[in-house]
Amino acid sequence: MAEIRLQQKQQQQLSVQQILSSQLLQLPMQNLEQRIYEEVQENPLLELVEEPQENPGDAAAGIDRSAGDDMFDAVERFSKSSLKERSEAPPSGETSEGRLNFTHESPTKERFFQAVQHDSFHETLLKQLALHDDVGEREVKIAIEILGNLDGDGYFTEGYDIIIDSLHFQGIEAGEVDLDRMLRKIHVLDPPGVAVRDLRERLLVQLEVAASRYDLRTGELATKILHDHFDDFFHRRFELLIKKLGAPKQRVEAAVSAIIALDPHPGIFQDEGGHYITPDFVVTYENGELTAALNDRSSLSVKVTDRYQELLKNRKGPKEEKQFIRKNMQRAQEFTTALATRRQTLLKVIEALMKHQYAFFISGPEQVMPLGMKTIAAETGLDISTISRAVNGKYVQTRFGLFELKYFFGTGLSMEEGEDLSSKIIRQYIAEMVKEEDQDQPLSDDRLAEMLVNRGVHIARRTVAKYREQMQIPVARLRKKIF
Repeated sequence: MAEIRLQQKQQQQLSVQQILSSQLLQLPMQNLEQRIYEEVQENPLLELVEEPQENPGDAAAGIDRSAGDDMFDAVERFSKSSLKERSEAPPSGETSEGRLNFTHESPTKERFFQAVQHDSFHETLLKQLALHDDVGEREVKIAIEILGNLDGDGYFTEGYDIIIDSLHFQGIEAGEVDLDRMLRKIHVLDPPGVAVRDLRERLLVQLEVAASRYDLRTGELATKILHDHFDDFFHRRFELLIKKLGAPKQRVEAAVSAIIALDPHPGIFQDEGGHYITPDFVVTYENGELTAALNDRSSLSVKVTDRYQELLKNRKGPKEEKQFIRKNMQRAQEFTTALATRRQTLLKVIEALMKHQYAFFISGPEQVMPLGMKTIAAETGLDISTISRAVNGKYVQTRFGLFELKYFFGTGLSMEEGEDLSSKIIRQYIAEMVKEEDQDQPLSDDRLAEMLVNRGVHIARRTVAKYREQMQIPVARLRKKIF
């Protein structure tokens, strides 16, 4: 006989609305626009609204929404005095009646932002190839296939058979000779050394391209070092290298210096998923006030089509039609609500950030303060996971440049005065010390830690080593002057 047990379990289930709100919140501006267009295409009850709709709170405040096509819609002002008042006031953007109520300003040249398109790294190379007389459509397609199979640092590590099979599938017959010919062309494009097999080949290509910079003997000796003694060069066994080459120390020094000046990581091999960076916020400073503008592309919004609302009210309509409308009506309402939630969440986050990083927005990056997401979560009443989604991939344009919201979060270390100093500032100190060090006697991690302590920063050697590695600064032994 089966045993019957009674169990009590507690589990959290997210509603469709919560899941949708979470998904939209983590989307950056470009992806959000694409998501809106996709939703409008899939849901016949939704339509795009090209003009910003008047907010009831705006009407109460006497705000004119017809003052132009300002792409920055929700504007909040912050000053030293108003920041204190806001901490005692209702949540950002809400009146006592719970309605959103933001000021709105006419666009100015300083606030206007236009995203600029940049060619991807591959597009830049292909444009250079297209200028060659012996490169036609067929050769360009071969180049596209090669470039599409590079690894994260621009190395071509695939076998020829993969490229040949892929080209064959596209109706292009090519052999190893064709691939070799195209690879040689790509190698010498700007920047040189792309699509090579290994580091030694990359340096040899760059040395060949830059041959005119060096005298003939230096170039030949540098080439010999890379061809025959690359392992000794790579592991910095320079005394042994001098003995093997049998050349004067000065000539070997010149050849090694020529190699070190080459670029082992040419190009911009990083995520090129989008060639635009559109800020989600623009923060300006005028007349002692900070202005944060949420870039919601206010001219792009959605609403439920009026015609379908009328059809739903018609009692004589077909049952199947009404069921279809109700289903999509609920989906449309969930989507518009999720958009509004995203907007309100981002406004809460930027307001809290401006309070805690006020000195940064006024004076610049050297004034960034240590800040944890837990602090912002406590102040806004949001979960840490929500804060993480809100800042991930979002950017703010300031008068000091464009910064990802993640930049404003980081740990800090205690100063002798009792204040905390951001880890970003400490990294800056380390970089400055390394830059000014004596190359004959580079600073060890212990010495860097001592110098920071002398500046009043309490830091351990292992923490200095961690920050140095994060900045990709070699250890002291590898920073020592060669000769």
